[in-house]
Amino acid sequence: MRIAVAMSGGVDSSVAAALLVEQGHEVIGLSMQLYDQTGHQPFGSCCTLDDLHDARRVAATLGVPHYILNFERQFTETVIANFVDEYASGRTPIPCSHCNSDLKFSTLLERARGLGAESVATGHYARVAQASDGRWVLTRSCDKGKDQSYFLFSLTQGQLARAVFPVGTLTKPAVRAEAARLGLAVADKADSQEICFVPDGDYATFVEARAPSVRAGVIVDQRGEQLATHAGVHRFTVGQRKGLGIAAPAPLYVLTIDADSGRVTVGPRSALDRAALTVSGVNWISRDGLEEWSPAAVQIRHRHQPASGRVRSMHGGRAEFEFDEPQAAVTPGQAAVFYDGDVVLGGGWIE
Repeated sequence: MRIAVAMSGGVDSSVAAALLVEQGHEVIGLSMQLYDQTGHQPFGSCCTLDDLHDARRVAATLGVPHYILNFERQFTETVIANFVDEYASGRTPIPCSHCNSDLKFSTLLERARGLGAESVATGHYARVAQASDGRWVLTRSCDKGKDQSYFLFSLTQGQLARAVFPVGTLTKPAVRAEAARLGLAVADKADSQEICFVPDGDYATFVEARAPSVRAGVIVDQRGEQLATHAGVHRFTVGQRKGLGIAAPAPLYVLTIDADSGRVTVGPRSALDRAALTVSGVNWISRDGLEEWSPAAVQIRHRHQPASGRVRSMHGGRAEFEFDEPQAAVTPGQAAVFYDGDVVLGGGWIE
């Protein structure tokens, strides 16, 4: 089978490509150039020119063709624009989820077709399989600590049918061991821990440069009494404790953000607890929806321990989830992904 592999230059995608070559597949390496590589635009520590060179070196080691695809426009329009708009609206976005669905498994699939590839493989820690009824099912990886199924909840049946995750059955140490066995130069390369397009993790400055009209406002307590002023709602996220600039006898946390008025409400840690949540833009994977209440677990952040409860569909591509035990910092803009054990039922964006 001819398979296009999204090669980022990291160890995971490199091993994914190598394993497919070993299995006898015809592999084509594809790397995405996501921003101007002339040095005029600073970016983070991943998706760099060095990463593209690493991907090309790995492809040469494996003896497979390698192409760099210019996705600057698509990345700006689908990922960066959403990131800026969400922060300016008082929400907390997840650019990795948009990048996966809108680029790696949408635009990249189109390019792969042009090269005659039947599938697209990535280095994600997740698994996909076809159920007995013909539906494609997304599940967690074998390495629960590295699992990335949370970021892939928006993949459609058509995209999952052509998705391949070669490292989904391996642990991270096993992936590095495979890279060493295969003689890949990236075997010891460190993982990127930041959003690729935000230098030094300074989200506020990044947003301000692209949305200069972000609304300043006031910080108030739960009674509505003003405690301080602030330079923009994009500087806050629900659950935030540090950087509020308020002296108080007990720690204060961001409870709500009203982008229209510029009002940020803070309060004690106990006030962060929520008994339920609603999500929009829901994508159901393992079934067509859940009109009746059904038991499930939900993950409301990437590193969040899944919380048990029940979920049901609502009109307009929405869903609601009720927790068995209240959860803290249910953050608008983040993804809520529903699970039945290791199987991804679906997910959406927290309202």
